[in-house]
Amino acid sequence: MHNHVIQSKEVFHGFVMQRSQRLLVTATGAALTCMALVLMGGLAAYYYLEPSLPDVETLREVQLQVPLRVYSRDHRLIAQIGEMRRIPVRSEDIPQTLVQAFLAAEDDRFFEHPGVDYQGLLRAGIVLLSTGEISQGGSTITMQLARNFFLTPERKFVRKLREIFLALRIEHELDKQEILRLYLNKIFLGQRAYGVGAAAEVYFGKTLDELTLAEIATIAGLPKAPSDDNPVRSPERATARRAYVLRRMHELNRIDTETLRTALAAPMESRLHGPTVELEAPWVAEMVRQEMVERFGKDDLYTAGYQVTTTLDSRLQADAVNALRLALLEYDRRHGYRGPVAELEWPLPEAVADDVQPEAQRREALNDFADVGGLATGLVFDVGEQDARVFVRGAGEIELGWDGIKWARPYIDDNNVGAAPGKAAEVLAPGHVIRLARSDEGGWVLSQLPAVQGAIVSLDPLDGALLALSGGFDFFDNKFNRAVQARRQPGSSFKPFIYAGALDKGFTTASIVNDAPVVFRDPGLESIYRPQNDTRRWHGPIRLREALVRSINLVSVRLLQDIGIPYAINYLTRFGFAPEDLPHDLSLALGSAGVSPLQLAEGYAVFANGGYKVEPYFIERVEDASGEMLYQADPLIVCAECERFRIERELEAEAEEESDRRELLLAPEPEPAEEPAVAEAPELEALFYERPFAPRTISEQTAYLVSDMLRDVIKRGTGRRALALNRNDVAGKTGTTDDRRDAWFSGFNGRLVATVWVGFDQERPLGRYEEGSRTALPMWIHYMGEALDGTEAARQPPPRGIVTARILPESGMLASANDKNAIFEIFRAGHLPARAPQDRTPGPFGPEGEEEELDEEILF
Repeated sequence: MHNHVIQSKEVFHGFVMQRSQRLLVTATGAALTCMALVLMGGLAAYYYLEPSLPDVETLREVQLQVPLRVYSRDHRLIAQIGEMRRIPVRSEDIPQTLVQAFLAAEDDRFFEHPGVDYQGLLRAGIVLLSTGEISQGGSTITMQLARNFFLTPERKFVRKLREIFLALRIEHELDKQEILRLYLNKIFLGQRAYGVGAAAEVYFGKTLDELTLAEIATIAGLPKAPSDDNPVRSPERATARRAYVLRRMHELNRIDTETLRTALAAPMESRLHGPTVELEAPWVAEMVRQEMVERFGKDDLYTAGYQVTTTLDSRLQADAVNALRLALLEYDRRHGYRGPVAELEWPLPEAVADDVQPEAQRREALNDFADVGGLATGLVFDVGEQDARVFVRGAGEIELGWDGIKWARPYIDDNNVGAAPGKAAEVLAPGHVIRLARSDEGGWVLSQLPAVQGAIVSLDPLDGALLALSGGFDFFDNKFNRAVQARRQPGSSFKPFIYAGALDKGFTTASIVNDAPVVFRDPGLESIYRPQNDTRRWHGPIRLREALVRSINLVSVRLLQDIGIPYAINYLTRFGFAPEDLPHDLSLALGSAGVSPLQLAEGYAVFANGGYKVEPYFIERVEDASGEMLYQADPLIVCAECERFRIERELEAEAEEESDRRELLLAPEPEPAEEPAVAEAPELEALFYERPFAPRTISEQTAYLVSDMLRDVIKRGTGRRALALNRNDVAGKTGTTDDRRDAWFSGFNGRLVATVWVGFDQERPLGRYEEGSRTALPMWIHYMGEALDGTEAARQPPPRGIVTARILPESGMLASANDKNAIFEIFRAGHLPARAPQDRTPGPFGPEGEEEELDEEILF
């Protein structure tokens, strides 16, 4: 019986073994068959999809969508313009910690798999079988790169296959470092930031090498849901995602436990940061954008990575912005305090206590008030007898002393202010939102956004390069570019152009013109024209130089009448003014034409450079994303030596031609000549003539004479405030229009031209006593003082054809050797005045300089 049982067991065991072997064989065969089917299916799918797969080689040449970037001449970033924020970075500039964080979060086996992580795909396959949905699981960094560069984000099976095949192809064609660099530059990370370089700037205002571990982990956690998990949109979700990345780094032994704890405890501090602009020149950036649209079109302007280098000098541009703001604030303080930006309910809602507000609550209360024009924004929370405590965004609690408050007399109108305050409570109260500026000593001063506006523009007179420009107090408050777009009357700052025309028409610096009341019946004007001097006084006969120094209106009008309006209109085109923009009547002499500050600076450049016409330009070169040059400026340059050289060679050539003609007349009949030889290549001197030199537009002598008179404007005329510069090479002219609606100053030395303007956008008088010398000239002084600091004098030397003579100041005639009252004057050679008779008596209008009441003269 026992043996029978044993035999039965053995039979059963053998049966089970045979059945198991058959099942194993069957299962193995089925598995191999499935694998073969899968392989065949995969191959079939590959050959089906392969023609539609893009060429991986294009990855090396792919153009990242990089915004338009604008730089100063010394490569300071002015602006980047475009919807996408991207800062391409090189592999060597990517911190290793950031690479480790991304691999920990997205693909820790990146350096081990061939582009496809089959373990991840298996998990994604299980999800597909169990739910019927395509999940994002299993996507390696290479697969994400394939999807981001070439495929759509839709979740379809065919798209997933394309992604897998393309990832395998990418891994075959590119090495791991190339793949990682492309991925970290391409990936979308929320808030318009593409790539890790842009994300570091957008969320933290830093470059990659400045990021902390906590900040790196925050960025590395963004690819999963960049729009929802970013720290600006949801600090809570960003914190949770950061913790996941840090824990994964710890699990992979990339960081130790202490480092993990420190990074987890770091506060989530993030806000949107603009591009790291290194130079404030937004009006120039907009000028560049418009010019680039005209040159290259709009299609890919903001994504092709154009790099535009402007002619701006970063130091001069910063000086110009500061000078404009300082001058406008000085004007604004003279006209009184208009009150706070806003008056908030006080105590603030949900206050902890009436007199103690949490810092976060005060910061939140200021969120609706942006800083403007370099002015800080503050919230007054306590007012003392002659001081106040203010919470300032970015600076915390500060004390505003009496020196920063006492100026604030209440504004009444443009001509009047109220009484000076005696205590701080007359000006400020808790809940006031105010603007503040820094004083020269580093303290704080109560301020306000000026109601008045201004502009400043500075050119290089030797080639027309725009060196500095500011079109107003703050671009983001008002984008109108007053330096280029505004057309305002220049007033007396236009007079030098009329004087230049008179000098070329036979007048001299010593010519006598009668400063006396006059009425013109000008057919170009609708009514009788009765010009006036600003002082409503007259000087009688006066020399041209003195008339310009004192800015006498009636002399300018008489000059224009003498030289003729048609001649003057044609002459003014030499300075760049279009005839259709000029009034064809006698008011032209007093600057009634509408011009922009840039146009006026262009005109003054002719005096500064010795008589040449240069064209203003502001784009020096344009490069594509790879650095290839697309455009290089080729400006007309001033070269006086070149002009002299050219004239001498032309005279020599003419003399040689004349000599050849004479020889031919005397020579016998020539014998038949041999075939002419091929002309030699032009010499270097011939090529020299082809360079783009600026054309001469007025004579060197005229430019020098006008410049010399304009230097006297600063030495002893309406520009005397500029003596503070302590320089002998500066020249310029003030300008004030009727009712003091516009205030100007244009001036220069041999290397720099600058024009400034102050006025209201909606034209109205600037107020009593506000004129070019008081309102605009300080801006020019602030700018030129910094711009010329440490530079040598740049003054045009007297050209050939200029002579010096002694004259009598009251008549302008040549003086004799015995005249003790004689003064020196300069003239163009051959244009000296007549010698004064020995027996002289004062003229009917008395000696020059005496102001008298004179009868009105009527001229037809």
